[in-house]
Amino acid sequence: MSFNFIFMLTTNDSTVPDARVRLREVLAGGGRHIGFKDVGLPLAELKILADEIRDAGGRSYIEVVSLDEESELRSARAAVELDVDCLLGGTRPDRVVPIIRSHPIRYFPFPGRVVGHPSVLEGSQDEIAESARSLTDLEGVHGLDLLAYRFTGDVPELIRIVCATSDKPVIVAGSIDSAERVNAVGGAGAAGFTVGTAALSGEFPAEGDGLTAQVQSILAITLDAARRSTAPRRIGIVAHNERKAQLGAWVARHAKALRRHRLICTGGTGAMLLEAHPDLSIHRLHRGGRGGDHQLGAMIATGELDAVVFFADPHAQHTSDVDLQALIRLAIMHDMPIANSPTAADLIVAANLPA
Repeated sequence: MSFNFIFMLTTNDSTVPDARVRLREVLAGGGRHIGFKDVGLPLAELKILADEIRDAGGRSYIEVVSLDEESELRSARAAVELDVDCLLGGTRPDRVVPIIRSHPIRYFPFPGRVVGHPSVLEGSQDEIAESARSLTDLEGVHGLDLLAYRFTGDVPELIRIVCATSDKPVIVAGSIDSAERVNAVGGAGAAGFTVGTAALSGEFPAEGDGLTAQVQSILAITLDAARRSTAPRRIGIVAHNERKAQLGAWVARHAKALRRHRLICTGGTGAMLLEAHPDLSIHRLHRGGRGGDHQLGAMIATGELDAVVFFADPHAQHTSDVDLQALIRLAIMHDMPIANSPTAADLIVAANLPA
């Protein structure tokens, strides 16, 4: 997950009654990561909302704000029925994971002690960090949903501590209402953030009135914050045999910027880069001919990559061309940057990988 802005069709921790109308405004503004709460609308209407997000090419989220166990488990079952991409929030992973385990849902529970409605985050920084550590050790937990700005204390420091504790993505939720807070979230190492009430009430500076202008403004702020984000990126790297030398030269040029990030490579490419750059964080998959390209494709589909660099040989045989087409199709479907030449790959570094 790169540094993503997730628009929540919610206010005061409840899905807004006119969510479908608001969804059209969000899509018009360029929003793609879009969610709603588990309260505020009947399940049948949430189903229509989730389907419309998917049909528009978006990524769907549902956030649990119900505090009692029965309601939280009902929300987990609703996430399965709605077929959303991500389930945010909740405090009972031991009960939720068995419900969603057989489904492709990405699960981000709350660390710390969450109370009240609207929810607030209680406990010391150390207690919240320990909770984060315990949660990310669990199989079936893919990241964290941190109610940072519902915490009384040094919020940027709390985000930094939790991000440093967790080797999984951290999404910051709750009361983000300014460019200053977005930049603080990115600078502290989070992988994304949610905004709902603040945009619906017009809190962000925008060039026009209405929600569409608010979304455009937040996306511009997000792009600027992403350039300074300290969250490690996960980059898929592969090259056709005839372009491996070209890829090696590109990695050598950008080694300083790549050092802070994780490179996921098909087998032959990874072996070549490990030998040349043993100081880089490189994880090898199978060789391309044994399914490595398909492993990369699966990681694109599940949101486990932030970008793909695939140096392609334009004269490749048909079988290699088919693998490339499959990855490009998945990258388009999941709105992930994919670069097939050195110049295009340079743009990914310039936009997303501060040195």
